[in-house]
Amino acid sequence: MKKNTLHIASFQKGFTLIESLVSIFIFVLLALAVYQTSAAVIRETRTFRETTTISGLADQYMEVVRNMPYSQIGTINGNPHGNLYDQPNATTTVVNGTAYQIYYVVNYIDDPADGTILAGTDPAPNDYKQVKLYVKNTVTGVTTSFFSNFVPKGLENINNAGAFSIKVFDAVGQPISGASISIRNATITPAINLSRISDASGNWIEVGLPDAANSYHVVVTKNGYSTDQTYPVSGSNPNPIKADSTIANGQVTQVSFSIDQLSNLVINTVDQTCSALSGVGLRVQGSKLIGTPNVLKFDKTYTSDGNGQVSLSNLEWDNYTPSLISTSTYMVYGSSPIQQINILPNTNQTFALLLGPETANSLLVIVKDASTGNAIEGANVDLQTLSPQTDTNKLTGGSNWSQQSWTGGSGQENFVDPTMYSQDDGNISTNDIPTGMRLISNNGQAVVNSGSLISSSFDTGATTTTYTNLNWQPTSQDPAATVKFQIATNNDNATWNFVGPDGTASTYYTVPGTSISPSSNNNRYIRYKAFLSTTDLAKNPVVTSVGINYVAGCFTPGQVFFPGLTAGSNYQLVVSMPGYQTKTISDLNISGYNILQVSLSQ
Repeated sequence: MKKNTLHIASFQKGFTLIESLVSIFIFVLLALAVYQTSAAVIRETRTFRETTTISGLADQYMEVVRNMPYSQIGTINGNPHGNLYDQPNATTTVVNGTAYQIYYVVNYIDDPADGTILAGTDPAPNDYKQVKLYVKNTVTGVTTSFFSNFVPKGLENINNAGAFSIKVFDAVGQPISGASISIRNATITPAINLSRISDASGNWIEVGLPDAANSYHVVVTKNGYSTDQTYPVSGSNPNPIKADSTIANGQVTQVSFSIDQLSNLVINTVDQTCSALSGVGLRVQGSKLIGTPNVLKFDKTYTSDGNGQVSLSNLEWDNYTPSLISTSTYMVYGSSPIQQINILPNTNQTFALLLGPETANSLLVIVKDASTGNAIEGANVDLQTLSPQTDTNKLTGGSNWSQQSWTGGSGQENFVDPTMYSQDDGNISTNDIPTGMRLISNNGQAVVNSGSLISSSFDTGATTTTYTNLNWQPTSQDPAATVKFQIATNNDNATWNFVGPDGTASTYYTVPGTSISPSSNNNRYIRYKAFLSTTDLAKNPVVTSVGINYVAGCFTPGQVFFPGLTAGSNYQLVVSMPGYQTKTISDLNISGYNILQVSLSQ
């Protein structure tokens, strides 16, 4: 009995498995809490030490400036000039094993308290100097900045210096803030090498620059944007349109620069069966000039790859024209869209160049609507010779669906009447003058903030249709007004799922000229849906025309091609289309490769 009792007492003093696990869990929680607290303390200590170190360095190096004569406050390559370290000549100091880069930026400040040189109310704009001190941790890459103003004793003057007024705006004239501005002049001593940033209004005023003629080189750009600049006189550009600038004592030199978001373009070189052609040499030229008479900003040559493509990335907005290099054995039989490629900012576009065997003499005819500039599909192009008498008829294989009026109202499911559409949400007006679609209004002022309209169904005639670009006019709206679109395609003329450029219903076409999503291809029927909105009822958005480019098979919009002709002026061209005035061109001279654009009036 006694032995049994002792056994029970011993069992009661032990721990069960559950009790042991609970104890371990509590211990782990306590250890983890201690660890996290210790880590937080270490982080806070490290942060405090870093802050203290940077503050100490800032005090030390700003004190250097405070002890300098006002006339000597400036940077090695800056304006004003001096012996302070700038970014290209940063000094490095090591504190507690960490290296820090130290550099300055010094600017003249034109304080509006006594007028400004830009307004013509301050002939001496270099009122005082602002010194910015930068301390960069080379390990973390974190840069901390400090600034202080330094005022001269007595009155400032600009009798021996001039000023730069620089304006930066986009393709439609809106100011660009945060643009990088480089101002350089290597012809003077000391040389000028400045890096500035445009303000919220797209402006930068640089005062106190030394007098120099045609030698200030300015380059303006921004991440993801194009570049605009001044150009020096050179052998390749003897007459720059925007020459390097002149700064004159007591004068303000004003220069404007235009930049915008970059775009991408893919040029497909194909034969008459739409098969890819590789190894084709192309010259691609823009229309912007940087010098007279014919110095182009963009003029490059390329060769199509194994997929018959030339991919051009980071293109500036411009009109681009591709042409075959002189050694090519091909000729251009047509293109889609029509030959010149209008690249808008921040777009991705494709372009097809239809090529065929070269002949000594040929004629490419492009037929357009005189009022809209759109390609005309189905126009009859009759090329005649008078002696001997011949007659060759061809129809333009156009691929552009365009609508310029919605005055016929809603209720039309299939596109027959070009002035009608399918439906709207009741917030769209289509009968105002000038013709277009708008939000419903009262005396020109919108009475609703948003509305939408769905077009009739358009039949391209082929299930192999490729849709290229969506365009509309006008190309820009007031900043308070918004116009955007979605596209729906199918082969049953019944299932309409509207999507944006990424092929989903969550995105919209917001920039005219944007490439239509490949998910819309290989469908015969198409509709568009327009979305209009405004944040200011006094600013009513408007759409005056909508155009969709497409290729059904391998046709080229509004174009016909006549190869194998005989040189001479024994030709007459007659172009006709129902609803348009017939145009006759007599004594047409054919010599080599010819392109003729014909505009028909309704």
